[in-house]
Amino acid sequence: MNSPSADRYFEPTTRDIARRLYDAVNDLPLICPHGHVDPAMLAAPHYDYGTPVDLLIIPDHYIFRMLYSQGIALESLGIPRKDGTPVETDHRRIWQLVADHWHLFRATPTGIWVADELANVFSIQEKFSSASAQAIYDQIAEKLVQPDFQPRALFERFNIEVLATTDPAASRLEHHRAIRDSEWTGRVIPTFRPDAVVNLDTEGWHDHITCLSEVTGINIHNYSTFIDALKHQRAVFQSLGATATDHAALEAYTERLTSAESEAIFQRALRATASGDDARRFTAHMLSEMARMSVDDGLVMQLHIGAYRNHNPHVFEQFGRDMGADIPVHSEFTRALKPLLDDVGSSPNMTLILFNLDEATYSRELAPLAGHYPALRLGPPWWFFDSLYGMRRFFETVIETAGLYNTVGFNDDTRAYPSIPARHDVWRRASADWLAGLVARHIIDEDGAHEMIRDLAYNLAKTAYRMSS
Repeated sequence: MNSPSADRYFEPTTRDIARRLYDAVNDLPLICPHGHVDPAMLAAPHYDYGTPVDLLIIPDHYIFRMLYSQGIALESLGIPRKDGTPVETDHRRIWQLVADHWHLFRATPTGIWVADELANVFSIQEKFSSASAQAIYDQIAEKLVQPDFQPRALFERFNIEVLATTDPAASRLEHHRAIRDSEWTGRVIPTFRPDAVVNLDTEGWHDHITCLSEVTGINIHNYSTFIDALKHQRAVFQSLGATATDHAALEAYTERLTSAESEAIFQRALRATASGDDARRFTAHMLSEMARMSVDDGLVMQLHIGAYRNHNPHVFEQFGRDMGADIPVHSEFTRALKPLLDDVGSSPNMTLILFNLDEATYSRELAPLAGHYPALRLGPPWWFFDSLYGMRRFFETVIETAGLYNTVGFNDDTRAYPSIPARHDVWRRASADWLAGLVARHIIDEDGAHEMIRDLAYNLAKTAYRMSS
């Protein structure tokens, strides 16, 4: 049988307390303030998922990076190549290949999420294995064409109160406009992500600038018009419900350039002569500039730090970005963020949510910083640490210094739409288990624990991301 235990992830000695805490929040709506679900899925009453492989395997780098690590070619998993070279198109064969290697995912977050999805989204009773693979494929394929499994129906079944997507600065947001103009009442909002135009070393940077010019109607020919275009788009995003921006950088380095320096670097970028140091300094400056914009317009700023993108050049050259080859690096925040915090760290209208892939910074830097600056909040364990034990490590290294209320609850940060409830369930169970231990050790009482788990499951995210309206 595939049905997960009702008491999964709870420590046996505090299980009864954890169960009471979890049961108190199990039915709360899901606040999804940061993720990568394609808004096209929700823009029309009917959406064609394709096959189970199209939905669950090909888009999921958590799955194919593990298989690649064991020598399985990405082509054999149907991952499209940039040069158009043929790849495996028999999706039943791909599904079987994944099932034959499913033991690789034992004790991993992916294994937990998929088991939950199969049981609780698709009502599949069999354990996923080589023997059951084709029968499970048929069951999923049959459900994907049913009205009850359309994205809007699942949105309501998952009890999602609000879902934020992540959208390029130059997006025309046509899917969000379609959702707004439809009769459907689900709340789906965009998030402004300007990385492709802010990070000068992004491949195709000139093309992204051209798109930004076209969508705004602003001829971007210098730094000033570039800033005007970004401000224009932020306002457009807000008009469609956006409450946040999202930024990614290798490091947390921030700097305030002079107007002349900003213009000189931007002109070099337009001429395709900008150096690596130019790109680093311009990103650092633009993080500070975006923070100032957030003070003005109230958009919450998210900053994701510490991923060495496209570490494997062969995978990048053949398959492109976001192919599971991003690796964490050492990070530093105390000195790197100081220029930005000098500007806005005490501003009452600023919220900067930090995410990081270097766990060593949790207690050394991030918790002390968030425990002082009014503008700072700590995002939940991200990416490689979005896991049962990653959450436990986060609680144990952050809360005693920063306190609970300088954190922001949970976000699922997923492209895999059916995994949303599974990911939130892991967070709620991990929270209940951690709090139960505090109650058992008489650090807090159970009444306090009930307040804290409601905040962890619902209130913190809704408040931090300003999603009450």
